[in-house]
Amino acid sequence: MAATTALKKELRKKIKVVLSGLPEATIATQSSNAVKTLLSMPEYTTAKRISVYLSMPSGEISTSGIVRDALEQGKRVFIPYTYKLAAPEEGSPKSIMDMLELCSMSDFESLKPDNWGIPTPHSYSISSRANSFGGVGLTEGTKTAAPGEDSGKETGTGTGLDLIIMPGMAFDSEFGRLGHGKGFYDYFLQRCHQCSQMPFRVGLSLNEQLLPPNESVPMDSSDFRLDALILGNGQLRRAKT
Repeated sequence: MAATTALKKELRKKIKVVLSGLPEATIATQSSNAVKTLLSMPEYTTAKRISVYLSMPSGEISTSGIVRDALEQGKRVFIPYTYKLAAPEEGSPKSIMDMLELCSMSDFESLKPDNWGIPTPHSYSISSRANSFGGVGLTEGTKTAAPGEDSGKETGTGTGLDLIIMPGMAFDSEFGRLGHGKGFYDYFLQRCHQCSQMPFRVGLSLNEQLLPPNESVPMDSSDFRLDALILGNGQLRRAKT
């Protein structure tokens, strides 16, 4: 475990240096390519409830085009919100991530950047936003609705996510993903799995974030692999089922 953590830390440093030298125009072009591919995926076009990360100002595929399209298509869009647990249980993280609903483009445009430059909801709005587990506001790590309690198949309401669009520092050809080191996504997916609400997992990767075929992301038992990976050149790669 300690060895894997050290390897992950070293890889993050390496990728961070590579990304720091990427021109904004290159990231913009790759973002356009990747988003175009995502919007044509059947898993996206048929999804009614999606989660999408809101991108940092640089160093990763921009997702603003996805947010805009999804809202225009009438999909319910959920975005990450991280926070400290009021009373974390022994063995659980002290901070976790929920997916909270984004209501409209004006709602999206009203978000303010956090310390990472990531658009984030105002604190006063959190308690009134629907979460992806079927409740309202923060879950504090609990399961707020059982599968089928509110199926809402006709209206697009209900629980769970059909699709989750994930960021990462690095990716490999075996659909491994290296996050930023906080474990937010893997713990969130663990909760989805426990609720039998596992979404289709898609990673968005700049070309420079994909490791060579002879290299792989260090992973442990708590890490989830992707179902698909979209590269900045527009290429879609699918994991074998």
